Amino acid sequence: MVDYVLAAAARAQATAMMAELEAHRPGAAQHLAQGAIAEMQTWPELTVRRVAEAQTGARCSVAGAYEPGPPPQIVVADSTSPARQDFTALHELGHHLQQNSFALMDAFAHQPDRGVLLEDAACDAFAAEILLPAPLVEHHLAADGPTAPGIVELWRASGASRMAVCVRAVQHLPAPGHVLLLDTGGQVAFAASHGLPPLRRGSFQGDIPTIAQARAGQGRAQGRTQIRYRDSILGPELHAQTAPMDGYLVAVLVTDSAPWRTFTPPTKDTGPQAREYICEHCDEEYRSFEPACSVCRVPRCPECGRCACPARVTERLCPGCFMRHPPAMFAEGADRCLDCS
Repeated sequence: MVDYVLAAAARAQATAMMAELEAHRPGAAQHLAQGAIAEMQTWPELTVRRVAEAQTGARCSVAGAYEPGPPPQIVVADSTSPARQDFTALHELGHHLQQNSFALMDAFAHQPDRGVLLEDAACDAFAAEILLPAPLVEHHLAADGPTAPGIVELWRASGASRMAVCVRAVQHLPAPGHVLLLDTGGQVAFAASHGLPPLRRGSFQGDIPTIAQARAGQGRAQGRTQIRYRDSILGPELHAQTAPMDGYLVAVLVTDSAPWRTFTPPTKDTGPQAREYICEHCDEEYRSFEPACSVCRVPRCPECGRCACPARVTERLCPGCFMRHPPAMFAEGADRCLDCS
C-alpha cells in the first residue's frame, strides 16, 4: 500500500535525484524543462527511442520503459502531445539515475518490496519537479488542497503534461486519495495516489458513481464513489470531484477534507470490499481478495478450493457420504459410491 511514509520518501528521493543530476550535468534540469527529449538526445551515454505504445509494456505508470543495456536506452511511446512525451522521458530518466547510483539505491533497502513502488513514485516526482516549479504550483493549487478545476488551470498555465500536473496535485492532497486522468473510454490513462493502494494504468473506472455522471454530462461532477481494483474489488468510499481536461477527465478523490466542500468528515467505510461469489460446485457464498482464475475470472472457493471452471473429470454426488466422486467410484446402475454400497 502507498502510504504517507512512501509519499514522503518519494519526494525525498526525487530531491536526491535532482542533486545527482546536477552533480553529473550542471544546469541540465533547466535544459530538460525546456525540452526533455531534445536535451537527452544530445547525451552520449543514453539512447532515446520512440516506439508504438503497445511496445512499452505496463511496468511503468507511464507509456515508456527503461532498458539498462548496455548501452542504456530510454523508450518513449509516440504521442500527439510533446508534453506527455517529455514527462515520460523524464520518468524513465529517473529510473536511469536510480539504477546507476549506489547512493540512490540505498533508499530501496528500507522498503518491504525492495523499493519497487518507491522507485516508480520517485520517477514521477522527479519528472514533475523539473516541469512544474513550486511557485507556479502554489499559485494555482489552493493551500487546503487541489480541486479538479484548479488542476486544469495549472495545466493550462504551465504547458506541462497532464500527468506531471496530476503528480504535483497529489502531493498537495489533504488526505489519502487519488488524482486520476481518464480517457474518453473511462480507462485510467494515468493515476497518482497518496495513502491508498495505487491504480494500474488502463483499468476501467468509467461506470463508477461520479465518474459515470461526469461522462454522461459536461465532465463536471462531484459526489461519493468507490474505486474499482482488480477482480471488481472496491476500495473505500471517497469524496470525488471531476473536471474536463481537453479530451480527458481529471478526477480528485479523497477520504476526507475535500477542498471543494465546507466540511467533509471521513467516510464510514474505511476498508476495501471484495466481490461476492457463489461457488458453482458446492454453493458456498463467499468473498475473496485472492487473484481470480485466469480462465473463468473467479477466485477459488475457500470451502472446496475450486473456481468456476468445469471439472476436468465428470463427478457424481453420492447421497450416502455427500461427497463427489469420479464415475469409477460407482458400480453400474448404483446411486451410491463403492464406499457406501
